[in-house]
Amino acid sequence: MLPTDELRALAQVTPSKILLLVLDGLGGLPDPRTGRTELETARTPNMDRLAAESICGMQHTVSPGITPGSAPGHLALFGYDPAVCQLGRGIVEALGLDIEVERGDVVARGNFCTVDDTGRITDRRAGRIPSELNHELCDLLNEQVSLEGIDVSFFSGKEHRFVIRLRGEGLSQEVADTDPQHEGMKALAAKPLEPDAERTAGLVDSLVEQAHTLLKDRHPANMVLLRGFSKHPDYPSMQDIYRLSPACIATYPMYRGVARVVGMDILPAGETLEDQLAALRADYDNHDFFFLHYKKTDARGEDGDFEAKVKAIEAFDAFVPSVLEPGFDVVIVTGDHSTPAVLAMHSWHPIPVLLRGRYCRPDRVHEFSESACLPGGLGHIHAMELMPLAMANALKLNKFGA
Repeated sequence: MLPTDELRALAQVTPSKILLLVLDGLGGLPDPRTGRTELETARTPNMDRLAAESICGMQHTVSPGITPGSAPGHLALFGYDPAVCQLGRGIVEALGLDIEVERGDVVARGNFCTVDDTGRITDRRAGRIPSELNHELCDLLNEQVSLEGIDVSFFSGKEHRFVIRLRGEGLSQEVADTDPQHEGMKALAAKPLEPDAERTAGLVDSLVEQAHTLLKDRHPANMVLLRGFSKHPDYPSMQDIYRLSPACIATYPMYRGVARVVGMDILPAGETLEDQLAALRADYDNHDFFFLHYKKTDARGEDGDFEAKVKAIEAFDAFVPSVLEPGFDVVIVTGDHSTPAVLAMHSWHPIPVLLRGRYCRPDRVHEFSESACLPGGLGHIHAMELMPLAMANALKLNKFGA
C-alpha cells in the first residue's frame, strides 16, 4: 500500500459517494452439528444479491494469525495501519461518549463484572446489566471513590460498559489491563509497564479496591475490570488524507470514538437500524463517505449464542435494501474481525468482504459467506487496502506517476 503522503497527493474531490457497512464480529466458525458458519447458516438473500454484483474476497485487519481488537480492526478498515496507529480502548470509549479529554488525562474502558466469593470472575459483563443500573452504579462510585491529588470520574455507557478518567499531574498511560479477558480468573493488579507508571498503577489499584468494597453486595455487578489505559492520540484525519467528508453512524460509543479520532462527523444514530437509516437519509447530501456500524453480530458471538448471531445477521440483511436506497457509487460490506460463537470471543480468522461499484469486475461469487468469498476476485487482502480500492472505484484517486 502507498504511504499516506502519496495517497494524499493522489486524492481528489468528486461527487461520488462511498458506503462502508461493518457487521461487527461478522466472521465465524462452523457449527459442529451442521458444518456451517453463522453467515453460511443465515438466510441472506439481499447480501447474496449484492455479492453477485460485486468483487469479493477475504480480508484480515491486523496480520494473519493475530486476533484484532475492535479499535485496530476499524482503523484498518478506515485505511490506517493498526500496527502504527495504535489506540487504547479507553480513549475511543471516552471520545465516543463525548467525554472531555485534556492533554495529560488518562482514560480507560471499564466493565462491571460478576465475581464469586473467592474473587474469581464468573461473568465479565455482569449479565449485560441494564444501562439504567450502570448509571446508578457510576453515580455511587463518583460520590465515594477518591484518589489523593487526582480527580477521578466514572462515566456510564451502555449495559456493563463505563469509562474512568484520571486527571492530574504526572499520570502515565503505560499501565497494564486489570481485565484478564477470561472468566474463571481473578482481576489482575494494575502493572506498570515502565518505571514512570508506578504511581499511576498504584492509583488504579486503589480505585479498583475501593470500587469492589462499594459494589460487593451489588450482585451481579459487584466488581470492575479496566483496560485500554490511554491518552488522546494525534493522527491525520480522513479529510486530510483522502479529501473526504466522512460521517459515522454507530449506536455504540466505542465505534463513534474510533471514527472521531480519524475526523468523522458523528451523526445521531439512536438505538436501532431504523434510527441509523433515518440518520443516513437526513445527512445524505452533506457527506461523501458513510460508515455504518452494526453491533449485534459481535455481541451474540461473544455470548456464544450461535442461533442468535444467525438471527442478527438475518436482521441486518433485511435492512440492506433500505440502506442502499439513497444511492451509493461504491458499497463495501465486511466486518472488523471474526467472533465465532463456538469460541465466544474475537478470533484471528479472516473476514468475508464484498465491494460493489460501477467500475469493479464482478467475479463468480453469488453468496456472501466465508466459503463462497474465499475464491473471490479480491483474493485475500489486508483491510487497509479497502480504502484505496473504494476511492479508486469512486474515481477519487488520480494517476500515480507520469
